[in-house]
Amino acid sequence: MKIPSSILTLVIGIVLTLVSLWYGQNHGLVPVAASKDAQEVDNIFNLMMTIGTGLFLLIEGVLIYCVISFRRRKGDQTDGPAIEGNVPLEILWTAIPTVIVFILSVYSFEVYNNLGGLDPVASRNNAPSQVAMAGHHHMMALGIGPSIDAKGEGSPLRINVNGIQYAWIFTYPDTGIVSGELHVPVNRPVQLQMAAGDVIHAFWVPQLRLKQDVIPGRETTLGFTPNLIGTYPIICAELCGAYHGGMKSTFAVESAEDFEKWVQANAPAPAETADTEKVAVNTTTLSNEEYLAPYAKEMGISSDVLLSLHSEHQHQ
Repeated sequence: MKIPSSILTLVIGIVLTLVSLWYGQNHGLVPVAASKDAQEVDNIFNLMMTIGTGLFLLIEGVLIYCVISFRRRKGDQTDGPAIEGNVPLEILWTAIPTVIVFILSVYSFEVYNNLGGLDPVASRNNAPSQVAMAGHHHMMALGIGPSIDAKGEGSPLRINVNGIQYAWIFTYPDTGIVSGELHVPVNRPVQLQMAAGDVIHAFWVPQLRLKQDVIPGRETTLGFTPNLIGTYPIICAELCGAYHGGMKSTFAVESAEDFEKWVQANAPAPAETADTEKVAVNTTTLSNEEYLAPYAKEMGISSDVLLSLHSEHQHQ
């Protein structure tokens, strides 16, 4: 029984659609998404993978069909039929890519805007460059990340980032912590104020789907809200010297409790405590008990034992 070509075409179209949709959502080509913004980037990537898979299977299927069906038969020495063109087909294969590119352009523009790429408030540029629009001067944005203040997500954790050959230095202004690793609490907005101390670097965390150039003499802002606890790599994605490949660090997303423990463990001593501490002690003015007290504590000897030894020495 010969299957009608219309039914066969419909079945093939359904199979191609289902396979494309499945692979577009289950390709496993990207790392885990550690923020809501990263999921938005993944959505557009999955859409492109779905469309690309469908087009690949369709085009390769047509090519294989043509190679088999229109191959030269044994003993056939005649020329093939003269085909000058097919206007409807040409219009179709021109219109389909046009529609696809238009849809992806509009969608990617929306995603980029949601990420804060068009938000000049979030990405402040301290350099004097300006752009004139309709008689007004606007500061050009340098950086990415939605304006956290405008989003109303609460108080952001502000961290200063300095990129140097070949390390990332993270400074927490609120606590005075200086660290070689980036620690943040989960579900709290984070705003990085980044600068380069020598050459151009690029701050890249694949799990955030964010990569931002860090340029000497200009401040770059990067904003995000991590929502997945874990430890992720920080990579310099801009060739910055002979040891560029070793310019890596760690990005740790922790619970609020674990982050507070990390702050307490790494916070510098208060200034008033440091001022009252003695740098050196004149041991000649100390009694035997005072002199031996630190050593006795390390050895596990109680003050009562020291006192009894002192009493016995005086009696002798």
